[in-house]
Amino acid sequence: MRLNRRSFLKWSLGAAAASAPHLLARSDAPKTQSLDQAVEQSGCLVDSTLCIGCRKCEEACNRKNKLLRPDVPFTDTTVFRSERRPSGKALTVVNEYAGPPSPDQSGAKQTYVKVQCLHCLTPSCVSACIVGAMTKAKDGSVVYNPKICLGCRYCLVACPFQIPAFEYENALTPRVRKCEFCADYAAGTGADPACAASCPTEALVFGKRTALLTLARDRLAKRPDRYVDHVYGEKEVGGTSWLYLTGRPAGEVGMLDLPQSAPAHLTESIQHGIFRYGLIPLSLYGALGGLMWFNQRSARTPALPSDSEPGEGQEDHRE
Repeated sequence: MRLNRRSFLKWSLGAAAASAPHLLARSDAPKTQSLDQAVEQSGCLVDSTLCIGCRKCEEACNRKNKLLRPDVPFTDTTVFRSERRPSGKALTVVNEYAGPPSPDQSGAKQTYVKVQCLHCLTPSCVSACIVGAMTKAKDGSVVYNPKICLGCRYCLVACPFQIPAFEYENALTPRVRKCEFCADYAAGTGADPACAASCPTEALVFGKRTALLTLARDRLAKRPDRYVDHVYGEKEVGGTSWLYLTGRPAGEVGMLDLPQSAPAHLTESIQHGIFRYGLIPLSLYGALGGLMWFNQRSARTPALPSDSEPGEGQEDHRE
């Protein structure tokens, strides 16, 4: 079959039209969950007024995830001298904030707050991951697959809580590290995650998110003098699986002031719009580019020699 310009153009446009519905369908595939879809998700309620800063949760997390033991023991309170963030060596940390944790505890001097991945209902890290290395499990946990990770670190940039950490010190097989909610614990075994199971004051309560919200509201109603009337994580960035009760404004104890809308909703709508309305023009430009290449290739093809004698005014190079 001889490919001329007209048939090439028809073939290119036909291929673009045939592939458009398939690509559009993929671009519309949801990568996140809404609040209505998260009714049966697991969660954890953190009551910071009950936390005593013992760091038992840090130690339990370290053992569960087989992390390197820190240079200082978990009983060392000097770590509270500076605010810490989770890292590849510590997937959860506890920070200390000066001041009374609630109005009825005026004698206390500190508030302790546990920090880890909050497992958003609409996780930005999942939305940002271009290969699906970050996924949201049915139980609500956001888990990571290092086998398919490209190391692009988009998830680090996308996270509104600045939680995921990258193993920069691991040159050969670096991973993104964060709390994964002890996913095997939460997935139908009936056992609490390691951190919650180790808490001696029950400052961490594991269960279904809907039940935890009911418990949190009940505590707020019974002890308005003890708590700030706000469940942090109920609506922030679309809602999170980890919920917090505090005796002080959230901003005073290291919690970020974030909008209720999930960032992934905006970014995904932009992505879908680009793919939906940009595909056909890009396909057309590709076809035109192919046609230009075909024309240039034809122009470079040498013409066949003519049988006629050289015309008048032309130099005859024949010997």
